[in-house]
Amino acid sequence: MVISRAYKTELKPNNKQCILLEKSTGVARFAYNLGLAERIALYEREKKNLTAIDQHKLLCARKKEEFPWMYEVSKCAPQLALVNLDKAFKSFFRGLKKGKKIGFPKFKSKHKSTISFHLDNNSFKVTYDRIMVAKIGPIKLKEKGYLPIDNVKYNSLTVSKVAGKWFVSVQVEQEIADIVNKPETVLGVDVGIKTLATCSNGIIFKNNKYLKKSRKRLAHAQKNLARKKFDKKTKRSSNNRYKLKLKVQKIYNKISNQRKDVIHKMTSILARTKPRYIALEDLNVSGMMKNHKLAAAIADASFNEINRQLSYKTSWYGGEIIDVDRFYPSSRLCRVCGNIKEDLKLEERVYICECGHTEDRDLNASNNIEEFGLSTLSSRGIQACGESVRLLETSDLKAVS
Repeated sequence: MVISRAYKTELKPNNKQCILLEKSTGVARFAYNLGLAERIALYEREKKNLTAIDQHKLLCARKKEEFPWMYEVSKCAPQLALVNLDKAFKSFFRGLKKGKKIGFPKFKSKHKSTISFHLDNNSFKVTYDRIMVAKIGPIKLKEKGYLPIDNVKYNSLTVSKVAGKWFVSVQVEQEIADIVNKPETVLGVDVGIKTLATCSNGIIFKNNKYLKKSRKRLAHAQKNLARKKFDKKTKRSSNNRYKLKLKVQKIYNKISNQRKDVIHKMTSILARTKPRYIALEDLNVSGMMKNHKLAAAIADASFNEINRQLSYKTSWYGGEIIDVDRFYPSSRLCRVCGNIKEDLKLEERVYICECGHTEDRDLNASNNIEEFGLSTLSSRGIQACGESVRLLETSDLKAVS
């Protein structure tokens, strides 16, 4: 089975390579902004649009005389920046047709936008401990042997700068082992804030709440940053302000990495070793975020990221996601008698029913989600059953990468 997958790792560039990487990101940003300005001006004059190919031809015609400094970096950096601009316009127009709110493409800022550039598969080569990039040369990798070399097809490369560090992400087509037929079993998963995920078989994944743990240190760094002066007209700041800004970025980056690590381990456990079907709630996260008392905790839990990772990982390992309707009363429904408790409050962590059934609130919800998945499969004519396995130990979570 051939899958499309991305590998991301940190680079160890020397000073000369750092300068060339910065120049590459600057050229890509300049080409993007130039292309956006051209499109806006042409539409205002003639009500016409340009394609990425048209804009690249115009840029090549002007490059030698007007922008000779572009030759210092790979030609793919500005070319793929224009391709990304074309994709942004297509998404915008597609959103207008479907009635979705997709913003009009914006000009990229040196200080606020993501620092990155893209290359195609002809502009780089991967080895065991280095990656050869056009016009830059061999750059050392921090993790030797992490990027695949054999039996893979490279599609594209993205170099980005986050919190003062350079990273490379390669998109590859890779062949994995054939899917092993799993038993027709269903697992209900209830995601939440107190516990990251509670499964109907008793597995519980703890929510470490990394943002909450780092809030005091983050607030102290942001307070110091706010005290430093910043000239809004010239958009220049002192070196001390830049250092503090970098410190805040590093704290946020660490929180993000901790969160991603736990979610990747959790979804890998469920996708690799667990049942054929995983029933998961289709939560209205954007609506939940409107509750300002819980918005930070909901964002830290990353419900959408859990759903996204489970969707593609289950397809790799022969599984399938069953979407549970967001209006299904999984938390308020008694799984024994079927009674719906209308006045269930958020602080009630134990579900107590009139029939005498008492159970952990999240475990009751996960069992109801499992029943919903079983009924969905039954309507398709598939005979399945719920899964029952041992509780997950802490060592298991650390062992899965």
